[in-house]
Amino acid sequence: MDETNINYDEILEELTLLMLYLTSFKDKRMFKGEDTLRAWKGYPFEFLNALESKEFIIQSRRAKSVVITDEGVEKAEKIKEKYLKFWKDY
Repeated sequence: MDETNINYDEILEELTLLMLYLTSFKDKRMFKGEDTLRAWKGYPFEFLNALESKEFIIQSRRAKSVVITDEGVEKAEKIKEKYLKFWKDY
């Protein structure tokens, strides 16, 4: 792969979503008692805002955590499989 074609922002967005997913916790307080996945906002807002615009997460300016949407969970699972390929040989 030609290094000039690498989109580092896209890679960092993917890894941010993956880390949010891997460190998430279930919360029943939102959405009428249904389980939701939440994760702490310890990542650059540039990437959190991009993930929100793609509807992978929902964030509030007041909350210290984000909600991972069903679409976000699905995308994170695909990203996890994508990056696990690199570690299977080790």
